[in-house]
Amino acid sequence: MSDRSGRRSVGVALASLAVLALVLAGGAVATQPDRAVVVEDADTGERLLTAPVENDTTVTLAYNHSVEGSPVRDVYAVRGDELVMTRMEFASYGWGFPAQANVTRENGTFVHRPDDVRLTELYVSPGDVAGHRLRVGDETYDLVSRSNGDTVRIHVEHRSILQQMIP
Repeated sequence: MSDRSGRRSVGVALASLAVLALVLAGGAVATQPDRAVVVEDADTGERLLTAPVENDTTVTLAYNHSVEGSPVRDVYAVRGDELVMTRMEFASYGWGFPAQANVTRENGTFVHRPDDVRLTELYVSPGDVAGHRLRVGDETYDLVSRSNGDTVRIHVEHRSILQQMIP
């Protein structure tokens, strides 16, 4: 009888541990963001980067202007399923910059705060001259090396509980 009672105790202990593990895993998943910024090859859809984000996470596309050679930063905030442009920073005027827009000068940089530029996706053709980098929150990623110079699609995606558990 004690053998049977011992097995039962071990079974109860293992079941309790399994339930505890599930509760802890569920708690860990619940605290992870349910969205991610995804960078994928525009032609094949191959995922090159998945970075978890929350609402208002800053996403910055930084590069050097192809003609001027000066630094440019396009700054977005994650809002729901969209990237909302909050500002564009550039060191000098050149092709593609907002010539007619309200631009201020801050710390030697031109700053444009656009009205209501909301994107569900952003296409970028990373290049060696421009040196495109993507900063998501506190992490910076080299888009040129990740994409081999191929055009990428950047967007915000909802993540399932299973996707949240897999890094």
